[in-house]
Amino acid sequence: MADASLAAGVRLTRTPTPRSRFEAGVKIALISASLVSVLTTVCIVGSLLFETLSFFGEVPVSDFLFGTKWSPTFAGEQASFGVLPLLWGTLYLSLIALLVAIPLGLLCAIYLSEYAKPRVRKTIKPILEILAGVPTIVFGYFALTFFTPNILQDFLHLKVDLFNALAAGIIMGFMILPTIASVAEDAMSAVPQSLREGAYGLGASKLQVSLRVVFPAALSGIVAAIVLGVSRAVGETMIVLLAAGAVANNALNPSEPHQSLAAFIGATAGGDAPTGSIEYKTIFAVGMLLFVITLIMNLISIRFVRKYRQVYE
Repeated sequence: MADASLAAGVRLTRTPTPRSRFEAGVKIALISASLVSVLTTVCIVGSLLFETLSFFGEVPVSDFLFGTKWSPTFAGEQASFGVLPLLWGTLYLSLIALLVAIPLGLLCAIYLSEYAKPRVRKTIKPILEILAGVPTIVFGYFALTFFTPNILQDFLHLKVDLFNALAAGIIMGFMILPTIASVAEDAMSAVPQSLREGAYGLGASKLQVSLRVVFPAALSGIVAAIVLGVSRAVGETMIVLLAAGAVANNALNPSEPHQSLAAFIGATAGGDAPTGSIEYKTIFAVGMLLFVITLIMNLISIRFVRKYRQVYE
C-alpha cells in the first residue's frame, strides 16, 4: 500500500506549518536561555575557584577555616586570614533576622490564607510584595539613620553603638518577611478546600484547622519560603555594610558592630586592593565560602521539601 501511495505521489512527511515553526523557535529560545544560565553559573564558579586555589597557595586552608582573627588588609606579619569572625557575623545576623521574619511572616501567611476576607487579602498581599521589591540600601539607611538612634537609643534606651548587629538584624528580618509571608501564603492557599471542610465537619475550630490541618499540608511550601528567607539573609550586603559596621567580631553582644561574608566582599571589592594581591584573592576565597554555604543550604532544603511533599500529596 505504501508503494501505491508513493506511486500516486502522496507525501508521507508532515509539512511544517507556521504554528509548528513558531513552537520550534520557542523551544530553541528556551533551550538557549537555559544554556546561558548554566554557562553563566559555570563561569562564575570557575572564576571563584581559580582565584581561591591561588589564595590557598599562599594561605593554608586550616588557617583560613579555623583562624579566629580576621585582618587581611594589614601589612606583613600583622595580616591574619581566619574567617571564623566573618562566618560568625553572617550566622549571627541571619539568626536575628530569622527570629523576626519567621514568626511574623508565618503569622501573616496564616492570616491572609485563613482569616482575611478576599478584599483585605487583595489589598495587603500586593503591599507585602511591593515591600519585597524595595532596594536593600533603603533598608540600610533606614536602620542607620532612624531605627538605631530613634528607636533603639532614644525610645527603648538601649546602649548600642551607632553600628550594631541588633539594628541590622531586625531590619534585615523586615526585609525578608514579605518573601516568607508571600511564598508561605501561596502554599497554604493551594491546600485543597476539602481538607478544611473535613476538619470543620469533625468539629475543629478555625484555629485548629489552620495549625493542625492547613499548616502541615503546606509544610513543603513553608520550608521553601523559610529557605528563601535564609538565603536572602545570608547573602545580604547593603544592610550589614551600612548598619552593622565593618568589624569582624566574635562577640555575642548584638549591640557591637559585626561584619558578614557578603559585607566584607562589598566593602573590599570597592577599595584599593591591587589585582593579584593577597587582599584581592581574599575576596574570591570568601565568595567561594559563601557560595558553598548557600549551596549546602539549598541541597538540605530540597531534601526537606521532597520529603514532606511525598507525605502530603
